[in-house]
Amino acid sequence: MKVYIEGNDDNKKEEDRLLPALEEGQTVEKQDITPNQHFTQPPPRYTEARLVKTLEELGIGRPSTYAPTLDTIQRRGYVALDEKRFVPTELGEIVLDLIVEFFPEILDVEFTAKMEEDLDSIEDGRDNWIGIIDQFYQSFEKRLKVAEEEMEEVEIKDEPAGEDCEKCGHEMVYKMGRYGKFMACSNFPDCRNTKAIVKDIGVTCPTCKEGNIVERKSKKRRIFYGCDRYPECEFVSWDKPIARPCPKCQGLLVEKKSKKAVYVACSSCDYEEEKQ
Repeated sequence: MKVYIEGNDDNKKEEDRLLPALEEGQTVEKQDITPNQHFTQPPPRYTEARLVKTLEELGIGRPSTYAPTLDTIQRRGYVALDEKRFVPTELGEIVLDLIVEFFPEILDVEFTAKMEEDLDSIEDGRDNWIGIIDQFYQSFEKRLKVAEEEMEEVEIKDEPAGEDCEKCGHEMVYKMGRYGKFMACSNFPDCRNTKAIVKDIGVTCPTCKEGNIVERKSKKRRIFYGCDRYPECEFVSWDKPIARPCPKCQGLLVEKKSKKAVYVACSSCDYEEEKQ
């Protein structure tokens, strides 16, 4: 208490004080010891909405650039969506480390916000673009030359996919492509077999009764669900199927999402229930 005295202790109620009034030499008895252990929790990962909100608060980007930004970091394989939250990929972490090492000012939030202001002033006619770009490029050019000379080539190792190629029998591996990860035969270029990465959700196809429902992504990266026997079976659903039938009509149960909650509903009748 000699090194730390709360400034407003004198204004607190008696029962809210850290210690009761004590006298020198007074004997006190222990009543209870309640041990509490607390671990520092990392901040939650960004959702799309939270990332946009943070960009707005920091003055980075404009409403017209938010959607392209979210699309670019996913399309280039820097992050992946897991349970609606962004998770950095191996490629993303490598790129970040290289930028921090060779171009630290690019990751400075103040630099990015200031550049936005400068670009606005150019658009409004208050500043000349040549002067602003020249001021930026004077230091950037030097860093660029250093990076070209010293930055090592990075190669992401192929990760075993846990299955064999159905065409030649060699092991399939995960590779990073322009549109993210995919599976390819390790016997490339002799075998050029490739497959999209799909996630089995453990539900039997309600249409053909033979295939399994897997999670896929559309060209616009929207998640949907379809039968793994496609094109033989053309079952498809935007809503995630549930691995049990509707108790009312035995139809297909799916997860539905509203602005307030996620719930379970039947795709054939009006049955609904809360998601457990």
